[in-house]
Amino acid sequence: MSLDTERFRQLLITRRQELLDLSQLATEARKPVELDQQSVGRLSRQDALQQQAMANAQEKMRRRDLNRIDAALARIEDSTYSLCLECEKKIGEKRLLVDPATELCLDCKT
Repeated sequence: MSLDTERFRQLLITRRQELLDLSQLATEARKPVELDQQSVGRLSRQDALQQQAMANAQEKMRRRDLNRIDAALARIEDSTYSLCLECEKKIGEKRLLVDPATELCLDCKT
């Protein structure tokens, strides 16, 4: 049975757009925190810095996921999608449905 790569391409493209949209929405949260003592108290400033750090960490994870998605889309184009990058065996369709950007079969991942 052949894998429906068009289905997975659409899943990847949809997820890619979701990540880009989230990144755009979080732009404000990643901006530098102003340290104006008059308008923000010390605890509020600490909270704002913590929220900014969390937003930056989330952005870093989104960028990693976008890179994985782009790599998966490239593998679809060169007909190597669903092949494990380590052992070159087929990655199971159920595994790909859980994470369409996965690069490793279950044996190599564990």
